[in-house]
Amino acid sequence: MSHFDAQRAAMVQEQLEGRNIYDQRVLTAMRKIPRERFVDEAMRERAYEDAPLPIGSGQTISQPYMVARMCELGRFEGSERVLEIGAGSGYQTAVLCELARSVYAVEVRPELGYAALRRLATLGYHNVEIGVFDGSCGWPDKAPFDVILVAAGAPQIPPLLVDQLAESGRLIIPVGPRQGQRLAVVTRKGEEFSTEWTTPCTFVDLVGRFGWGGDGPGRA
Repeated sequence: MSHFDAQRAAMVQEQLEGRNIYDQRVLTAMRKIPRERFVDEAMRERAYEDAPLPIGSGQTISQPYMVARMCELGRFEGSERVLEIGAGSGYQTAVLCELARSVYAVEVRPELGYAALRRLATLGYHNVEIGVFDGSCGWPDKAPFDVILVAAGAPQIPPLLVDQLAESGRLIIPVGPRQGQRLAVVTRKGEEFSTEWTTPCTFVDLVGRFGWGGDGPGRA
C-alpha cells in the first residue's frame, strides 16, 4: 500500500464515515479514486486534507466531505444520467462516473475543462462528456437529467437547471450569499418542485447568466 492509499483510506474513515456519510457506493468510489491525480504535483502531499485546495484559475477542488455529501444527496443507483456544473479538476466528475451510467460535465474555463478531460481519459473513464460553456444554463441538448450537481455557489436557483430535471430528478446546488451557502435539493414531481435546505457550505462563485454577475432571474 502506498502512502497515498493509506491517506485515502484514512480520509474515507475519518472525514466521511466519521461524519455520517453512509452511502456505500459513494464510500467505495472515494476509496478507489486517486485524489492526488487531480491536483498539481506540488499539492499532492496535501490531496487528502480535510479542506478545499487550489487548482488554478481561481478555482478549487472541493473538500472530500462536500463531494461525498453532494453525491449522497443524489441517491444514485447506477442508471442515472447526470449533469455536473463546475467540473474543475475532474475529481467529483470521476466520482460521478463511478456512481452513474453517464455523466455530462460543464466547465466554463477551457484550461480546466480540457485538463479534466485528459485526466479522466487517462484513468479510464469513458462514460463522460465535458462541455466548455456557461453551465448556469445547463446543457439543454443532453436534457433531461436524473441528477444535476452544481459545484459552485449561486445567488438563487437557476430556473433553466430546474427545467432540465427528469421526472423525480434532483438538483443539488449551493445557494446563498458569497460568505456562505446551504445545499438545496430540488426534486421534480411532474410540474411541481419541492426544495429541501440541507448542509451549510461555502463554494466558489457560479458564473454565467444565472450566476453571480449574470442578468438572468433566479428562482428561490
